[in-house]
Amino acid sequence: MASHHSHLQGGRVDISLIQTTARNNLISLLEKCSGPKAIVWDNSLAGPVGLIAQYAVLREHSVTKMFPLRPKSLPEADVAHVIFITRPKLHLMDYVGQNVHADSRAKTKKQYHVFFVPKKSLLCMERLKHIGVFGSINLVEEFRCELFPFDADVVSMEISDVFREYTLENDPTYLYQTAQAIIFLQKLYGPIPKVWGKGAAARQVWDLVTRLQREKNNNVTTRPNQTSTIDQILLIDRTVDLITPLATQLTYEGLIDEIFGINNSTAHFPIDNFLSSEERTSESLSEDKKQIILNSADKLFADIRDKNFNAVGAFLSKQAKTISTQLDNTQERSVQEMKLYVQKLPQILVKKKALSHHTAIAECIKEVTDSYDFLDTLQTEQEFLNCIEVDKASPYIEDLIAHAKPLVKVLRLICLQCITSSGLKPKVLEHYKKELVQVYGIQALLAITKLEKVGLLKIQSGTRQYTVLRKALRLTMEDTSEINPTDISYVHSVYAPLSVRLAEQVTKNGGWKQLQDVLGLLPGPTLDESPAIPNTLAQNNSDAPQVVLVFFIGGCTFAEISALRFLSQQEDSNVEFLIATTKLINGTSFLESIIEL
Repeated sequence: MASHHSHLQGGRVDISLIQTTARNNLISLLEKCSGPKAIVWDNSLAGPVGLIAQYAVLREHSVTKMFPLRPKSLPEADVAHVIFITRPKLHLMDYVGQNVHADSRAKTKKQYHVFFVPKKSLLCMERLKHIGVFGSINLVEEFRCELFPFDADVVSMEISDVFREYTLENDPTYLYQTAQAIIFLQKLYGPIPKVWGKGAAARQVWDLVTRLQREKNNNVTTRPNQTSTIDQILLIDRTVDLITPLATQLTYEGLIDEIFGINNSTAHFPIDNFLSSEERTSESLSEDKKQIILNSADKLFADIRDKNFNAVGAFLSKQAKTISTQLDNTQERSVQEMKLYVQKLPQILVKKKALSHHTAIAECIKEVTDSYDFLDTLQTEQEFLNCIEVDKASPYIEDLIAHAKPLVKVLRLICLQCITSSGLKPKVLEHYKKELVQVYGIQALLAITKLEKVGLLKIQSGTRQYTVLRKALRLTMEDTSEINPTDISYVHSVYAPLSVRLAEQVTKNGGWKQLQDVLGLLPGPTLDESPAIPNTLAQNNSDAPQVVLVFFIGGCTFAEISALRFLSQQEDSNVEFLIATTKLINGTSFLESIIEL
């Protein structure tokens, strides 16, 4: 079993505990239904749950079939139980209803169960009653899984609507779930003695944590003499830094996510790049995509994931030379050396395979990053980030609209221009709106309205916040080395993520004191609290690095994760970052979740 999750261990906080807790919760629910079972997954959960219980684990507990939850009848299955595992969403209850109705018309003798993740919802139960299937459902349970483990330093709630719900819909449901996730972490790893935070959602979430723990009367949250594994938490409301998700990520992992999308540590690439020329010509290609799992269990990926893409090629070719040297000079070896060589051979071959995979992925990326399209977009972004030509309509953006390029791509640049110029001049905004509606029609208008509501598009007013923040926080750097970086700005080549600059300041200078002038320019309240923690032991070892949990409410990017890792690897650093987020995002997925295209 250990081999499955060794990549979750290695930090001071053992993330495999999250995996084990969730897996045990799932198994104990499955054991309530004896006999062969089919699981029907809400699409948004099938991938994340795979991170805590691979199919083999489910098979051991008599799961013989798995289906996606769709608004049509279920395929035939010879099972005693049908278990719906779903988030508490009303439209999904309608699907459950259709499935159960259709199945019961077929006169099969099955039992139906619904497991809600992570909490039941009264509204959903009412909907099931209203559709008339609640009576046919035997068990309604909660599958408590607040966070999904991605790596030894990354956990995610994997809910893409969090930002939209709290900014657009003013719906605090997910903030409540975020608070539950923090309480869950404190249950596993001990109470957190120091809290920093910025933004309205950060304040709301921490107030909820405090209130929920008080309601539990403190008897659950702290076991006597429990040490705190996590020394500090920094809550970052995504609203505080809307620039970072809009800028193109230039790290290896960030670019994979930008171009191909990473879901639950898995990405799909065009298969051609992974085949030899003979394999390409053979007709029998069953797949057109190559699926690759990306986490630090793959040693080579762990070495290159956080590098700027421009540093990856040289690193891979150096590895290739090392491996070919190891494989080539077998002639002049003694018997003893040959014996050692044969023992090491399997490892060398595993490395060789990983190397060929990552070389193929790098080639896929390079095809994109060498294109004029990519380079022009990047140049426009970097001009905006450096406050060049932000006050007038961008000819490049006008050109993209004229060629009817994907709407999300165009909006991403307009929003970036808007935030770096602290709002667009009324004339410029009107001009963009007119052009957009002319080319993309009514859907552009709906998208613009939503973006205005969440603050991504707005009219320029008095202060130029970004101009001041850029200087005060050194958000853009002239001479960043992409190959041997000395500053976090390497993750975007010229721009240092504002969110990570805040984390850097808080951890280096012991808090917000140095940032007083700057904090007022960012939206929302500032948190600085030291909760009173009864009967617990302080961290024993003062020399050990401080563990700081950075929790992004509303999503974070792979580039931000790389930048935080970079900070903790610096020689003078005494901090180990643990990153939690409501969702791993890139600019496109972030905007799509807001405008729901």
